[in-house]
Amino acid sequence: MGLDNLLDISLEKVVPDAAVVRRLLSAAARNLSDAQVIEISIENRFDAAYKAIMQIANAALQANGYRTLTSKPGHHMTMIQTLSQTMGVSKETVIVLDALRKQRNVADYSGDTVTESALAECLVQADLLQQRAIDWMKVNMPECLR
Repeated sequence: MGLDNLLDISLEKVVPDAAVVRRLLSAAARNLSDAQVIEISIENRFDAAYKAIMQIANAALQANGYRTLTSKPGHHMTMIQTLSQTMGVSKETVIVLDALRKQRNVADYSGDTVTESALAECLVQADLLQQRAIDWMKVNMPECLR
């Protein structure tokens, strides 16, 4: 399913804006940095790393001329699931990122704790996604990195 098939369901068209993409990538980098602070609770570190993943996924969508309809449920899931189309992320990685999304929901809405292994996986995935985004932007939208 192409991104245009999701128009008015979970996505809307936007004019790609390099400044917006740069801000999202910068915010993701700040969140990744915050997620490394060991004095902060595991839950907050996980949340910061997960937020970085969302900001990177949002940047990828926006660089491709789309954004999620946040007024509709499931916009986090949409951002993750479209990564294969926006940046060529493997389906296996999308599955891992979606599992992290579910873990975040459980922690946020049920008050469950986050394990150290879940935090470690979220940090690894956020770092890998950030590097993939930078590599993708260098080739496809270099103006977003200036």
